[in-house]
Amino acid sequence: MNPHPMPAASDVLSYLQSRRENLVDLLRRMTEAESPSDVPGAQTEIREIIAAELDRLEFRVHRIPGSSSGGMLHARPAGRRPGRPSQLILGHYDTVWPLGTLDDMPFEHEGDIVRGPGVYDMKGGIAQALLAISALQHFGFEPEVTPHVFLNSDEEIGSRESRRYIESLAPCMDRVFVLEPSLGPAGRLKTARKGIGRFTVTVTGEAAHAGLDPGAGASAILELSHVIQALFALNDFDKGVTVNVGTIDGGLRPNVVAPRSQAVIDVRVAGQQDADRLEAAILAIRPATSGTSLTIEGRFGRPAMEKTPANRQLWHMACTLGDELGLELEEGLAGGGSDGNFTSLYTATLDGMGAVGDGAHAHHEHLVLGRTLEHAALLTLLLMSPPLKSMVKTV
Repeated sequence: MNPHPMPAASDVLSYLQSRRENLVDLLRRMTEAESPSDVPGAQTEIREIIAAELDRLEFRVHRIPGSSSGGMLHARPAGRRPGRPSQLILGHYDTVWPLGTLDDMPFEHEGDIVRGPGVYDMKGGIAQALLAISALQHFGFEPEVTPHVFLNSDEEIGSRESRRYIESLAPCMDRVFVLEPSLGPAGRLKTARKGIGRFTVTVTGEAAHAGLDPGAGASAILELSHVIQALFALNDFDKGVTVNVGTIDGGLRPNVVAPRSQAVIDVRVAGQQDADRLEAAILAIRPATSGTSLTIEGRFGRPAMEKTPANRQLWHMACTLGDELGLELEEGLAGGGSDGNFTSLYTATLDGMGAVGDGAHAHHEHLVLGRTLEHAALLTLLLMSPPLKSMVKTV
């Protein structure tokens, strides 16, 4: 039995609002520790800032080294009770911004707005999660569902190293809260995300002199043009299917029939059925130009996050708690992927629990403090809530 009753929603929000300057200070330190995904050595400072905060909150922190990334953190309460169900706070501390971005895009705090590289995506989300955990301690409330924290440093480049850790944790969790920023300035939570596929088409033809003997060649560029038309014909915007040929390359010089060409394709779908259908259709494309051959490689690397029954149950729980905070929550479909795409295959997942603001991956990146603190209060109440389901495994 919990030694302290669950606090009123208004008391949770008031406490977090009183920690506004603490949030700004932590966010400043995290933002000024630049952490681009493609520089693993730059991840140590931000990792240790977060680890120190978790240590202070009496969490036991496990540092998982990376071979091609800056590694990961997995933390859980030092005094956790064995056998209890678990819940996961999931995020990443890498950013898309290169080292030196602070020179032109410094951390700035003015009124209710905080600007800087990564404040919205997603260092603000990590800061508010740490604040939510501090609220649990402030109210002396021990959640019935033990909170775990898992943060990686390669999400922005596909979570290639961390995915297996995430997928090993997810089945053991009653629910997962993803600290990605909310959807747009309205602060909508992300209850669905598109699945993402990446494919590369390579065309091999036959070189020949374009003026002296063009008939002796087989143009890889001509064949690629046919392939591109076939790919664009797969678009179905009403179903949320987008097929985009993002880059093309090929040929040797203007007076040579091109012996080789290549295209890289981004594919996004709203559901797994469309993913299976599109993947089969792309891999089945055959050459239309005599003398050419195709090599098509790729797959769907992130499955779609769909509105599963478990996900809907968690969303409705959030709406109920939002009402207690005086928030009218909205939901939305995100075209981009996150690590929530992986966890949603195994357990209830609610994404977009992070900062409220705008400008992810853009120079106007910023968060709105007041709204972000409201999301921190919502996360706190969700962490305090009873389990969604009976667990058969603990970690």
